[in-house]
Amino acid sequence: MNKVMTIANKELNIFLDSLSGYVILVLFLGITGFFTWLSANNIIFVGQADLMPFFSVAFWTLFFFVPALTMRSFAEEQNSGTLEILLTHPVSFSQIVVGKFIGDTLLILIALAFTLIYYLTVALIGPIDHGATISGYIGLIFISLAYISIGIYASSLTRNQIVAFLIAIGIGIFFQFIFQILASISSGSLSELFDFLSFNYHYQNFARGVIEIKSVLYLLTITILALSLAVVNLNSRRYK
Repeated sequence: MNKVMTIANKELNIFLDSLSGYVILVLFLGITGFFTWLSANNIIFVGQADLMPFFSVAFWTLFFFVPALTMRSFAEEQNSGTLEILLTHPVSFSQIVVGKFIGDTLLILIALAFTLIYYLTVALIGPIDHGATISGYIGLIFISLAYISIGIYASSLTRNQIVAFLIAIGIGIFFQFIFQILASISSGSLSELFDFLSFNYHYQNFARGVIEIKSVLYLLTITILALSLAVVNLNSRRYK
């Protein structure tokens, strides 16, 4: 466990010590803040003390934000040759993957923590549904976990960070759009299946204040599956 946390701490410090990490963080806060408070459908325009405008834009912002965060996870390591150096230490690919996953997750949690100011501000404006707000944040966290694992898997496939970003976005498109489209043109059980596979379906439940075990389990399954695939892929590259 110490090895995993050492890697996680190293991953987090790389972003906190680099300009790109702060740029990504500022962009996330800037975009979510703009659409929450200044866009046509902002909180004041809606006239209700809730964070639905924020949760809607944060869901889509994370779609791009997380792949930009994770694209360097293994692509940079493979391109610079530091992955081979890291493996000279008594550490496994599983520990490296989990460590990077925890580090990226901590950065996402920091980003979301900064948005709590929106929550406090809206609570001062009027009575807010605290349960729905907490549920919405929980939804963002579980969606982020799935995105992070997909991004790490994509980064394990290539030495090029831009390619890793595009692969992560491509996989994300299936969960964001393709499954929804397939659900809309299908019927019966098949339509329900495609709808269930869509991240948007599960996130909408969280945003409405409904925490369903099936949604939590589904997103955790995607997370574990993607991380496992990253480990398998990295191990296969080692043997080659």
